[in-house]
Formats: sequence, structure tokens, C-alpha cells
Amino acid sequence: MQLGLDVGGTKIAAAVLDAAGAVVWESRTATPRHDYAATIETIAELVEAGERAVGTTCSIGVGMPGAISPATGLVKNANSTWLNGRPFQIDLERRLGRPVRCANDANCLAISEAVDGAAAGADVVFGVILGTGTGGGIVVGRQVLTGANAIAGEWGHNPLPWPGPDELPGPDCYCGRQGCLETWLSGPALAADFARATGETVTGEVVVARAGAGDVHARRVLDAWLSRLARGLASILNVLDPDVVVVGGGLSTIAALYERVPELWMPWVFSDRVDTRLVPARHGPASGVRGAARLWHT
Repeated sequence: MQLGLDVGGTKIAAAVLDAAGAVVWESRTATPRHDYAATIETIAELVEAGERAVGTTCSIGVGMPGAISPATGLVKNANSTWLNGRPFQIDLERRLGRPVRCANDANCLAISEAVDGAAAGADVVFGVILGTGTGGGIVVGRQVLTGANAIAGEWGHNPLPWPGPDELPGPDCYCGRQGCLETWLSGPALAADFARATGETVTGEVVVARAGAGDVHARRVLDAWLSRLARGLASILNVLDPDVVVVGGGLSTIAALYERVPELWMPWVFSDRVDTRLVPARHGPASGVRGAARLWHT
């Protein structure tokens, strides 16, 4: 049995997969935000609950924001900032008394969708998370590409490509820079853009709903978001040239994304045509946890 956990900024999901990849147990709970010790304990309690439910010890894979630094063994680049600088994997292994495999949450999304999801059969897959943050992961030949610095696919902290004058220098990012893609494309970024345009504070989901209902201000903000997403992905296509870009996270449910973005990225992609498919994650919110469970078997 394979037990996977997806540690997000607002929730931690857990699931156990059987040998055929079917989910035989699952659970989720709120993330103890800004409390590192409680985060470790919550993960451990989910593992224990899952193993009690299936009656056996499982392999454990964890999808997480950021990455484990090859240089220090500590977490780096997590937008769940209370994890940064912490020996996350070491502490989990000590608490559970066994090895744990950890990977960036976007890598987990990408491997899940490359194995038996929307990108099954594709050789090169770029997985995108558009949610609390903006992450990316690369799978080649059904193997996660981690990279020498454990940052392969981390497009969210590159600058917005081909910015207009009104997009410079861009919003402040928690990483210390300005104008990172995450500050434009995440759910909170969509909400912040709407607030800048209207003075009204609502969630990104509300912006999308209002745009669908014909709200002029929401539609203008969503159109700008789609343009920025198209430019961001065009820069990935120009470097990686993936067969499939698969999208997960809370904003992956925006239906217009899959029709509009492939039209909008065309002027920015250095090719006479673009055959890359842009698709939603087949396993939806479960992709991350499914990919985490598979970390021992890829």
C-alpha cells in the first residue's frame, strides 16, 4: 500500500492507494498555519489514521510546497513560509520511525497525471499548480526531473514575461523580489488584482464567478490574468517544449483557461504552430496526493 500526503497552505490531504492505484482510504484536515510542530504532528496523525484504516504499514510520500535543499537538507522556497529553514523530512522520519520521500507538490501533480491522468502516454509533461501559490513540475519519461538544485519547474518565481508598462515593476513577492509570476497568477494574486482595480476585497473564486455572470470589472481582471498565464506558459514552451501542460489547483476549474490560453500564447511561442496540449488534471484535487503516494514507485 502507498500512502500519500499533499501538504498545502490551507489543507493537508492524505490517501492510501492499492497496487492498482485505486484509493482505498482518504482524509483531509486544515493545515496548522504558521505552526511547524503542529504541522509535523498533523501529518503523523494522518499517517497513523490511514494505516489503521487499511490494516497495514504503508510507504509514505509527501508532496510539499518548496523543496528539500540538497545543500542543507532544510526546506527552501516554500510559500508556506513556516516550513522554510526546517529539517522537515528529518523530523517526519524521526516522528514516524521510518523513511519518508518528499517532493515538491507540483512534481507530485505532474507524475500523477503522467502515469494515469490527463497526460498519460506523453513523454514530456509540465505540471502547473494555480492555487494558493503558483508551482510547476516536470516529468520526462514518467520520471520526475528534480534538477541539481531541486528547483526544476519552479516557474512561479521567474518574472512575468513581456510585461506591459502597467505591469512594472509588479507586486511584491514573499521571496523578496517584485513581479514574480506567482504575484500575478495565484488565487490570492487574482483577488489582489481585482482589489487594485475596484477597491473591493473578494476571493479569486468570486472574481471568476462574477466574470462568468457578466461583471465588466471582473471580466477585465480575468482577461488580464489569462493573458499573463499565456505569456508565462509561452516562456515554458520556448524552453521545455512539453507534449502536455496539465493544470491543477483551485484555479484549474476556470473553463475559459483551456480555450483562451492556447490562443493567447501563440504570438509568444517561437514556433510556426503549437501542438502542446493544455488540459485540466484528470484527478483534480486528488492529483497531488496520488503523485505523492507514487514517489516510492516511480
